[in-house]
Amino acid sequence: MPGFEHLSWITLGWAALVLAFAGMVQGALGLGFPMLATPMIAAVTDMRTAVILVLLPCVATTVTNIVMSGRFLPTLRRYWFMPLCMFAGAGLGARLFVAYPGFPYALLLSGVILLYLYLDHLGRVEWAFVARHRVAAGIGFGLLAGFSEGTANIAAPPLLMYLFSLSLDRMTFVQVLNLCFTVGKPTQMVILTTEGGVTWTQWAVTLPFAVLATATAVYGIKIRDRIDARSYRRWLLRLLFAIALVLVIQYGYGITTKPA
Repeated sequence: MPGFEHLSWITLGWAALVLAFAGMVQGALGLGFPMLATPMIAAVTDMRTAVILVLLPCVATTVTNIVMSGRFLPTLRRYWFMPLCMFAGAGLGARLFVAYPGFPYALLLSGVILLYLYLDHLGRVEWAFVARHRVAAGIGFGLLAGFSEGTANIAAPPLLMYLFSLSLDRMTFVQVLNLCFTVGKPTQMVILTTEGGVTWTQWAVTLPFAVLATATAVYGIKIRDRIDARSYRRWLLRLLFAIALVLVIQYGYGITTKPA
């Protein structure tokens, strides 16, 4: 395949399976695509290749979630500032990723996820100050999420901390998440193309993966409509824990396989 000649057909087949599964999870939970797909693909390639393969399929599933989640304009009017913060944070994070690709961003993110899960176990994830200062807190969490998006390819943990504190209904919850994801990924794509050496041929090769992920995301959305609120939150927390473990294992594997 042009642009990815170094990848075997087995590796590309694995990437297709991972992206299809991640698309279904994204549809069912409203998030999780890059958190799931990036480390699983990076385990058989490298982080840079994984980011490139995941980016366009992630954009496609994000747009699908927004379009199929109901009325969107009320959510946009109330949370319009979040994508702008994501834009700024993602631009900074992507430049840092290009400059220092060897930094353990994934390990740092796994620590953030585990911290959030620990706070949830203690019952301290619904912070009153966030509800009282919705815009100010949203700006801070949006910048942090964008930065995480640009470096580790995952923005959800900071956004979850913010949105769970607001106790939103599921439709608004999913729409705000995907609104932010839609801004962050194109920003990352522009930076990788202009400053990271990624070619348009490489992006074009990932389009079939985007179509596949979109199809499974539509199926996942149908599943989400049948999940009750308590089960939805429980599966979301389980997903975060699983991703944190995968990130730690991936980092440990990378350390042990590095040449002396």
